[in-house]
Amino acid sequence: MSVAPDLRARAEALGQSLPPLLAEAEMLAATVMLGEHGRRRAGLGDEFWQYRPAHQGDSARMIDWRRSARSDAHFVREREWQAAQSVTLWVDPSKSMQFTGDKSRAAKGDRAKLLALALAVLLLRGGERVGLAGLAHPRAGRTQLLRLAARLSDEAAEAEYGAPETEGMVSHGRAVFLSDFLGDLAAVEAALARAADRGVKGALIQILDPAEEDFPFDGRTIFESMGGGLRHETQQAGELRARYLARLAERKDRLAGLARAVGWHFTTHHTGQPAQSALLWAYAALQGGR
Repeated sequence: MSVAPDLRARAEALGQSLPPLLAEAEMLAATVMLGEHGRRRAGLGDEFWQYRPAHQGDSARMIDWRRSARSDAHFVREREWQAAQSVTLWVDPSKSMQFTGDKSRAAKGDRAKLLALALAVLLLRGGERVGLAGLAHPRAGRTQLLRLAARLSDEAAEAEYGAPETEGMVSHGRAVFLSDFLGDLAAVEAALARAADRGVKGALIQILDPAEEDFPFDGRTIFESMGGGLRHETQQAGELRARYLARLAERKDRLAGLARAVGWHFTTHHTGQPAQSALLWAYAALQGGR
């Protein structure tokens, strides 16, 4: 059976790009030493953890009738690690994430993919289920890691800026959005509201290039979006610095406020920083340690 040239080319490109991404993510995850603190919660072990109200779908054998007899409600006796946590990741695939201010630095999208996959490595090793919003439902195991790596290696979207995707999020699970969040914040607010309605907690990781943080431009400069849809030319770029930095700070404050309002965490990471710091922060945030 013959294979179409374009399909074969895409398959070969994926075969070349996927191993380095996965290998780099596993190396990054290996540099992070995780303690036991913050990990205790309902699970598969024998140690009693807590009582919780019975939910629809709980079988009769799960109910602790002695505890339930002391009240008008039914209670389930949870043990440590009774249920793996479902974590849904959204990595902004938009054109703006292709930006880098220096060829020696990774593009924002590449850093976002690396962090997402390294976080998946840690979570999957811990017995969690991990998925990609709108692309792969949360599952456990090594096969899922390969599936996530393949999905993250797909081509970028055509949109200039990304809007967080919430499809596939598991109720009362966890989620992480990785983006520069330079687009319409109304889309972020709407996504957080949908997540909150499902009882999902999580974290926003804003990824910026150092040039976007510092605005090191002066004199005649042409600013153009990665997709070419936006363009601005100025003769005195330096005069825009103060206003730009003020608006960036305002945007960060707004993102922090949106996250805080629904019980999420927020941080800004730039591609000039070590990836380990952002990975540690994300893992701690998912455990409620930040």
